[in-house]
Amino acid sequence: MLLCVTASHKTASFELLERLSRTPDDVAPTIVGMTPCVQGAVVLATCNRFEAYVEMDEPLTAAGAIGVEAVIEAVESATGIPAAELDGAYTVHSGRRVAEHLFSVASGLESVVSGEGEIAGQVRRALKSARKDGTTSPELERLFQRASQAQRKVKNVTALGRAGRSLVRLALELADSRIADWSAERVLLVGTGAYAAVTLATLRERGAVDISVYSPSGRAAVFAAKHGIRPVAADEYARTAAHSSLLITCTTATEPVLGPEHLQLPVAAVAAGCPVGAHSRLVVDLGMPRNVDPAVAALEGVALLDLETIRLHAPLEELQATDAARSVVREAAETFHVVGSRQSVTPSVVALRSHIFELLEREIDRARARGDEDGKVEQALRHLSGVLLHTPTVRAHELAAAGRADEFTAALAALYGIAPEADASAADDAATA
Repeated sequence: MLLCVTASHKTASFELLERLSRTPDDVAPTIVGMTPCVQGAVVLATCNRFEAYVEMDEPLTAAGAIGVEAVIEAVESATGIPAAELDGAYTVHSGRRVAEHLFSVASGLESVVSGEGEIAGQVRRALKSARKDGTTSPELERLFQRASQAQRKVKNVTALGRAGRSLVRLALELADSRIADWSAERVLLVGTGAYAAVTLATLRERGAVDISVYSPSGRAAVFAAKHGIRPVAADEYARTAAHSSLLITCTTATEPVLGPEHLQLPVAAVAAGCPVGAHSRLVVDLGMPRNVDPAVAALEGVALLDLETIRLHAPLEELQATDAARSVVREAAETFHVVGSRQSVTPSVVALRSHIFELLEREIDRARARGDEDGKVEQALRHLSGVLLHTPTVRAHELAAAGRADEFTAALAALYGIAPEADASAADDAATA
């Protein structure tokens, strides 16, 4: 049984999401260690959501409730956030709803900016992290791999990718009205990860040329050499920050890396008309947890644009593109469910086929002993067994697609006294016999 516990910008405060994102790497291993009923866990933590995908032992009574409890306890253990504080801040998806939700998330349909592209990479990295920690499972692997496929199909067959804008683009669009000439801006980029690369590309699209980069983790020189910009050493950071007119932070640091102490030198006012007011310097904080000390906003001549503010300015969804994308997602989720259902009934189908083939071989041996030299009896028996197996096999898949695979298994036990093989690999081998 698949389960998803999700807290996002739709259900939780920005402050709570920020706290949840501080130690996401510890949550999945903690969930798996909570109870043997949990077969796997993958945690997806982004700037606007925190989600735990869990596979539970299907036959378990109240598996859903046990899974949610394990997630909440693991979050409390890893982040220190009391379970009571999470009440009302998350929603739960189970069964076939899980695939549709993740496929929507991976396609950018649940993002602050509908269609934003960064989330697809974050979904892939969540699975990679689970593999590294040994917390994934075969069904979670299948779920996340199909999510990436669904995202690519949405991108290829709908206009959502073209209509959607990333948080980086939206932030710079909000800065557009205060910047008369991007080429004249003194830009300081703080961070060297994937978001930093996207930010740099977007800045250059707008015409920015005077760009420096600082890395709290010491990777500025490598990043700068790769992208053809200036690196900033640690001892130059404060001076460069104070002389920059546009500062964009996007690091994975868990504590603020930019504060009032870095912005003490006054800079002449540049322009007016920004959505956040007329200021001489604009600080854009794309970090989660936040990279910038909120006290920066109180400095004279400094405007702070953080994720919470960006979210308030997010545009309305492109309805036509979004509707088409959701149709693709629903179709992909249904296919995922049908394939999974067929896999769930496969051991029972294999058990029936094995039973029939065993009886068949006995009758063929008897026919040969009685003189079936030309093999006509054997041929007739093999044809008959194929005919007899066809309808039950088709019916098994139909029942599985309707979520009633257990009825087929129960019928086998009642009619033939047989049960499916516990070993899936053995079942697969028998199915191809």
